[in-house]
Amino acid sequence: MTSSAPAATGQVEASRLAAEAAAHAAKVEVVELGDVEETTAVTGLFGAIWGPGSPSAMPAELLRALAHAGNYVAGAYDGDELVGAIVGFLGVRHDGVHLHSHVAGVLPRTQGRSVGFALKLHQRAWALARGIGRAEWTYDPLVRRNAYFNLGKLGATAVDFQPDFYGGMGDAINAGDLTDRCVAMWDLAAPRVVAAVSGTVPEPDLGALLAGGARVLLAEGEDGEPLARPDRVAPVLLCQVPADIVRLRATRPALARAWRLAARETLGSALAGGWVATMASRSGWCVLEHDEDWT
Repeated sequence: MTSSAPAATGQVEASRLAAEAAAHAAKVEVVELGDVEETTAVTGLFGAIWGPGSPSAMPAELLRALAHAGNYVAGAYDGDELVGAIVGFLGVRHDGVHLHSHVAGVLPRTQGRSVGFALKLHQRAWALARGIGRAEWTYDPLVRRNAYFNLGKLGATAVDFQPDFYGGMGDAINAGDLTDRCVAMWDLAAPRVVAAVSGTVPEPDLGALLAGGARVLLAEGEDGEPLARPDRVAPVLLCQVPADIVRLRATRPALARAWRLAARETLGSALAGGWVATMASRSGWCVLEHDEDWT
Protein backbone atom coordinates (compact mmCIF):
# COMPACT_ATOMS: atom_id res chain seq x y z
CA MET A 1 0.00 0.00 0.00
CA THR A 2 1.16 3.52 -0.64
CA SER A 3 2.47 5.46 2.33
CA SER A 4 1.68 9.00 3.34
CA ALA A 5 4.28 11.74 3.78
CA PRO A 6 4.18 15.50 4.33
CA ALA A 7 3.62 17.39 1.09
CA ALA A 8 6.17 19.63 -0.58
CA THR A 9 5.54 23.37 -0.78
CA GLY A 10 4.36 23.09 -4.37
CA GLN A 11 1.83 20.42 -3.45
CA VAL A 12 0.46 22.57 -0.62
CA GLU A 13 -0.05 25.50 -2.97
CA ALA A 14 -1.58 23.29 -5.66
CA SER A 15 -4.04 21.84 -3.13
CA ARG A 16 -5.03 25.35 -2.03
CA LEU A 17 -5.70 26.41 -5.61
CA ALA A 18 -7.67 23.22 -6.28
CA ALA A 19 -9.80 23.89 -3.20
CA GLU A 20 -10.49 27.47 -4.30
CA ALA A 21 -11.45 26.28 -7.79
CA ALA A 22 -13.84 23.67 -6.36
CA ALA A 23 -15.52 26.24 -4.11
CA HIS A 24 -15.88 28.66 -7.03
CA ALA A 25 -17.45 25.94 -9.18
CA ALA A 26 -19.90 25.09 -6.39
CA LYS A 27 -20.71 28.79 -5.90
CA VAL A 28 -19.81 28.71 -2.21
CA GLU A 29 -17.17 30.11 0.08
CA VAL A 30 -15.53 27.51 2.35
CA VAL A 31 -14.01 28.84 5.57
CA GLU A 32 -12.85 27.57 8.95
CA LEU A 33 -15.35 28.02 11.78
CA GLY A 34 -14.87 28.24 15.51
CA ASP A 35 -16.76 30.88 17.46
CA VAL A 36 -19.97 30.17 19.37
CA GLU A 37 -22.29 31.57 16.70
CA GLU A 38 -20.59 29.54 13.98
CA THR A 39 -20.53 26.24 15.85
CA THR A 40 -24.18 26.71 16.83
CA ALA A 41 -24.99 27.15 13.13
CA VAL A 42 -23.15 23.90 12.30
CA THR A 43 -25.15 22.01 14.93
CA GLY A 44 -28.37 23.40 13.44
CA LEU A 45 -27.29 22.45 9.93
CA PHE A 46 -26.50 18.86 10.91
CA GLY A 47 -29.82 18.67 12.73
CA ALA A 48 -31.61 19.76 9.57
CA ILE A 49 -29.82 17.01 7.61
CA TRP A 50 -30.02 14.06 10.01
CA GLY A 51 -33.02 15.08 12.09
CA PRO A 52 -33.49 17.19 15.24
CA GLY A 53 -31.77 15.64 18.24
CA SER A 54 -29.74 13.22 16.11
CA PRO A 55 -26.34 12.20 17.51
CA SER A 56 -24.92 13.33 14.15
CA ALA A 57 -25.88 16.89 15.07
CA MET A 58 -22.79 17.41 17.19
CA PRO A 59 -23.26 19.70 20.21
CA ALA A 60 -22.12 23.26 19.55
CA GLU A 61 -19.95 23.27 22.68
CA LEU A 62 -18.08 20.17 21.46
CA LEU A 63 -17.50 21.77 18.06
CA ARG A 64 -16.29 24.91 19.80
CA ALA A 65 -13.82 22.88 21.87
CA LEU A 66 -12.56 20.93 18.86
CA ALA A 67 -11.94 24.10 16.88
CA HIS A 68 -10.28 25.83 19.85
CA ALA A 69 -7.92 22.86 20.24
CA GLY A 70 -6.78 23.24 16.65
CA ASN A 71 -8.93 20.61 14.98
CA TYR A 72 -10.78 21.02 11.71
CA VAL A 73 -14.24 22.61 11.60
CA ALA A 74 -15.27 24.29 8.34
CA GLY A 75 -18.39 25.40 6.56
CA ALA A 76 -19.60 26.27 3.08
CA TYR A 77 -21.56 29.49 2.68
CA ASP A 78 -23.91 30.43 -0.12
CA GLY A 79 -23.96 34.15 0.53
CA ASP A 80 -24.76 34.48 4.22
CA GLU A 81 -26.33 31.02 4.51
CA LEU A 82 -24.43 28.01 5.84
CA VAL A 83 -25.28 25.18 3.41
CA GLY A 84 -22.62 22.59 4.30
CA ALA A 85 -20.14 21.76 7.03
CA ILE A 86 -17.37 19.29 7.79
CA VAL A 87 -15.64 18.30 11.03
CA GLY A 88 -12.42 16.38 11.65
CA PHE A 89 -10.01 15.77 14.47
CA LEU A 90 -6.50 14.42 14.79
CA GLY A 91 -5.94 10.69 15.20
CA VAL A 92 -2.78 8.82 16.15
CA ARG A 93 -1.82 5.33 15.05
CA HIS A 94 1.46 3.45 15.12
CA ASP A 95 2.41 5.00 11.76
CA GLY A 96 1.81 8.61 12.75
CA VAL A 97 -0.79 11.37 12.90
CA HIS A 98 -3.72 11.58 10.51
CA LEU A 99 -6.87 13.65 10.23
CA HIS A 100 -10.01 11.70 11.03
CA SER A 101 -12.86 13.25 9.05
CA HIS A 102 -15.77 12.52 11.36
CA VAL A 103 -18.81 14.05 9.70
CA ALA A 104 -19.73 16.12 6.65
CA GLY A 105 -23.09 17.16 5.30
CA VAL A 106 -24.79 19.55 2.92
CA LEU A 107 -28.39 20.69 2.75
CA PRO A 108 -30.43 18.44 0.41
CA ARG A 109 -31.46 21.33 -1.80
CA THR A 110 -27.81 22.11 -2.58
CA GLN A 111 -26.91 18.55 -3.57
CA GLY A 112 -25.76 18.30 -7.15
CA ARG A 113 -23.66 21.46 -6.91
CA SER A 114 -20.54 19.63 -5.64
CA VAL A 115 -20.58 21.46 -2.31
CA GLY A 116 -19.36 18.28 -0.60
CA PHE A 117 -16.46 18.08 -3.05
CA ALA A 118 -15.51 21.67 -2.25
CA LEU A 119 -15.58 20.90 1.47
CA LYS A 120 -13.33 17.86 1.07
CA LEU A 121 -10.79 19.73 -1.05
CA HIS A 122 -10.69 22.51 1.54
CA GLN A 123 -10.07 19.84 4.17
CA ARG A 124 -7.27 18.33 2.06
CA ALA A 125 -5.56 21.71 1.65
CA TRP A 126 -5.92 22.44 5.38
CA ALA A 127 -4.27 19.13 6.31
CA LEU A 128 -1.42 19.39 3.81
CA ALA A 129 -0.63 22.93 4.97
CA ARG A 130 -0.12 21.51 8.47
CA GLY A 131 2.11 18.64 7.41
CA ILE A 132 -0.62 16.00 7.68
CA GLY A 133 -0.33 13.59 4.78
CA ARG A 134 -3.33 11.35 5.36
CA ALA A 135 -7.03 11.62 6.18
CA GLU A 136 -9.36 8.79 7.13
CA TRP A 137 -13.09 8.42 7.59
CA THR A 138 -15.80 5.78 7.59
CA TYR A 139 -18.68 5.41 5.14
CA ASP A 140 -21.61 3.09 4.61
CA PRO A 141 -20.59 0.75 1.76
CA LEU A 142 -24.21 0.29 0.71
CA VAL A 143 -24.71 3.98 -0.09
CA ARG A 144 -23.77 3.93 -3.76
CA ARG A 145 -23.20 7.64 -4.24
CA ASN A 146 -20.85 7.77 -1.23
CA ALA A 147 -18.72 4.90 -2.50
CA TYR A 148 -18.36 6.60 -5.88
CA PHE A 149 -17.64 9.97 -4.28
CA ASN A 150 -15.00 8.60 -1.91
CA LEU A 151 -13.20 6.21 -4.24
CA GLY A 152 -13.92 7.73 -7.64
CA LYS A 153 -14.09 11.49 -7.14
CA LEU A 154 -11.61 11.81 -4.27
CA GLY A 155 -9.26 8.92 -5.02
CA ALA A 156 -9.49 7.48 -1.50
CA THR A 157 -9.09 3.75 -0.86
CA ALA A 158 -11.23 1.52 1.36
CA VAL A 159 -8.74 -0.35 3.53
CA ASP A 160 -10.82 -1.95 6.29
CA PHE A 161 -14.33 -3.03 7.25
CA GLN A 162 -15.90 -2.40 10.66
CA PRO A 163 -19.17 -4.24 11.40
CA ASP A 164 -21.76 -2.19 13.34
CA PHE A 165 -19.15 0.53 13.89
CA TYR A 166 -21.42 3.00 15.73
CA GLY A 167 -23.91 0.54 17.18
CA GLY A 168 -27.55 1.56 16.83
CA MET A 169 -28.21 5.04 15.49
CA GLY A 170 -31.54 6.81 15.75
CA ASP A 171 -31.18 9.48 13.06
CA ALA A 172 -33.49 9.86 10.09
CA ILE A 173 -31.05 8.16 7.71
CA ASN A 174 -29.57 5.22 9.66
CA ALA A 175 -32.37 4.25 12.04
CA GLY A 176 -33.16 0.54 12.15
CA ASP A 177 -30.04 -0.61 10.30
CA LEU A 178 -26.69 -2.05 11.29
CA THR A 179 -23.99 0.58 11.07
CA ASP A 180 -21.41 -1.41 9.09
CA ARG A 181 -18.72 0.89 7.74
CA CYS A 182 -15.78 0.83 5.37
CA VAL A 183 -12.68 2.73 6.47
CA ALA A 184 -11.48 5.11 3.75
CA MET A 185 -7.83 6.18 3.61
CA TRP A 186 -6.99 9.36 1.67
CA ASP A 187 -3.28 9.69 0.86
CA LEU A 188 -3.53 13.43 0.29
CA ALA A 189 -0.48 14.07 -1.88
CA ALA A 190 -0.46 10.78 -3.81
CA PRO A 191 -0.52 10.98 -7.63
CA ARG A 192 -3.71 8.91 -7.64
CA VAL A 193 -5.46 11.49 -5.44
CA VAL A 194 -4.11 14.45 -7.41
CA ALA A 195 -5.45 12.86 -10.61
CA ALA A 196 -8.82 12.02 -9.07
CA VAL A 197 -9.54 15.48 -7.68
CA SER A 198 -8.58 17.03 -11.01
CA GLY A 199 -11.17 14.84 -12.74
CA THR A 200 -8.72 12.87 -14.88
CA VAL A 201 -9.38 9.36 -13.51
CA PRO A 202 -11.92 7.41 -15.61
CA GLU A 203 -14.48 5.06 -14.11
CA PRO A 204 -13.46 1.38 -14.03
CA ASP A 205 -13.92 -0.51 -17.28
CA LEU A 206 -15.97 -3.47 -16.04
CA GLY A 207 -15.83 -5.29 -19.35
CA ALA A 208 -12.05 -5.12 -19.48
CA LEU A 209 -11.77 -6.20 -15.85
CA LEU A 210 -14.00 -9.23 -16.40
CA ALA A 211 -12.11 -10.14 -19.57
CA GLY A 212 -8.91 -9.98 -17.54
CA GLY A 213 -10.14 -12.49 -14.98
CA ALA A 214 -12.03 -10.41 -12.42
CA ARG A 215 -14.72 -12.27 -10.47
CA VAL A 216 -18.01 -10.94 -9.15
CA LEU A 217 -18.52 -11.29 -5.38
CA LEU A 218 -21.79 -9.40 -5.11
CA ALA A 219 -24.30 -8.18 -7.69
CA GLU A 220 -27.85 -6.85 -7.88
CA GLY A 221 -30.39 -9.37 -9.19
CA GLU A 222 -33.30 -8.72 -11.52
CA ASP A 223 -35.68 -8.11 -8.61
CA GLY A 224 -33.22 -5.97 -6.68
CA GLU A 225 -32.00 -8.84 -4.50
CA PRO A 226 -28.33 -9.35 -3.58
CA LEU A 227 -26.58 -12.17 -5.41
CA ALA A 228 -23.60 -13.14 -3.23
CA ARG A 229 -20.79 -15.37 -4.46
CA PRO A 230 -18.20 -15.35 -1.66
CA ASP A 231 -14.77 -16.98 -1.63
CA ARG A 232 -13.94 -16.30 -5.26
CA VAL A 233 -10.28 -16.63 -6.23
CA ALA A 234 -9.18 -14.00 -8.76
CA PRO A 235 -6.70 -11.15 -9.25
CA VAL A 236 -9.52 -8.59 -9.01
CA LEU A 237 -12.88 -8.80 -7.24
CA LEU A 238 -16.06 -6.84 -8.03
CA CYS A 239 -18.94 -5.94 -5.71
CA GLN A 240 -22.12 -4.09 -6.66
CA VAL A 241 -24.39 -2.31 -4.18
CA PRO A 242 -28.06 -1.31 -4.62
CA ALA A 243 -29.16 1.95 -6.19
CA ASP A 244 -30.81 3.41 -3.08
CA ILE A 245 -30.33 1.61 0.23
CA VAL A 246 -31.97 4.50 2.13
CA ARG A 247 -35.21 4.01 0.18
CA LEU A 248 -35.01 0.23 0.72
CA ARG A 249 -34.73 0.72 4.48
CA ALA A 250 -38.02 2.62 4.41
CA THR A 251 -39.95 0.57 1.85
CA ARG A 252 -38.47 -2.95 1.92
CA PRO A 253 -36.62 -3.38 5.24
CA ALA A 254 -36.18 -7.15 4.83
CA LEU A 255 -34.45 -6.62 1.49
CA ALA A 256 -32.29 -3.86 2.98
CA ARG A 257 -31.20 -6.24 5.75
CA ALA A 258 -30.44 -8.95 3.17
CA TRP A 259 -28.15 -6.50 1.36
CA ARG A 260 -26.43 -5.59 4.62
CA LEU A 261 -25.66 -9.22 5.45
CA ALA A 262 -24.60 -10.03 1.89
CA ALA A 263 -22.19 -7.09 1.87
CA ARG A 264 -20.71 -8.29 5.15
CA GLU A 265 -20.20 -11.76 3.71
CA THR A 266 -18.52 -10.53 0.54
CA LEU A 267 -17.12 -7.00 0.56
CA GLY A 268 -16.61 -7.01 4.33
CA SER A 269 -14.81 -10.34 4.35
CA ALA A 270 -12.56 -9.29 1.47
CA LEU A 271 -11.56 -6.00 3.13
CA ALA A 272 -10.92 -7.78 6.42
CA GLY A 273 -8.86 -10.39 4.60
CA GLY A 274 -6.22 -8.23 2.94
CA TRP A 275 -8.02 -6.69 -0.04
CA VAL A 276 -8.50 -2.97 -0.66
CA ALA A 277 -11.19 -1.19 -2.68
CA THR A 278 -9.47 1.11 -5.14
CA MET A 279 -12.22 2.22 -7.55
CA ALA A 280 -15.98 2.61 -7.75
CA SER A 281 -18.43 3.41 -10.51
CA ARG A 282 -21.63 5.45 -10.58
CA SER A 283 -23.48 2.20 -11.33
CA GLY A 284 -22.53 0.82 -7.92
CA TRP A 285 -19.55 -1.40 -8.76
CA CYS A 286 -16.58 -1.47 -6.39
CA VAL A 287 -13.20 -2.83 -7.53
CA LEU A 288 -11.03 -4.71 -5.02
CA GLU A 289 -7.36 -5.58 -5.41
CA HIS A 290 -4.85 -7.42 -3.23
CA ASP A 291 -3.31 -5.05 -0.69
CA GLU A 292 0.22 -6.14 -1.56
CA ASP A 293 -0.42 -5.65 -5.29
CA TRP A 294 -1.75 -2.11 -5.01
CA THR A 295 0.66 0.81 -5.21
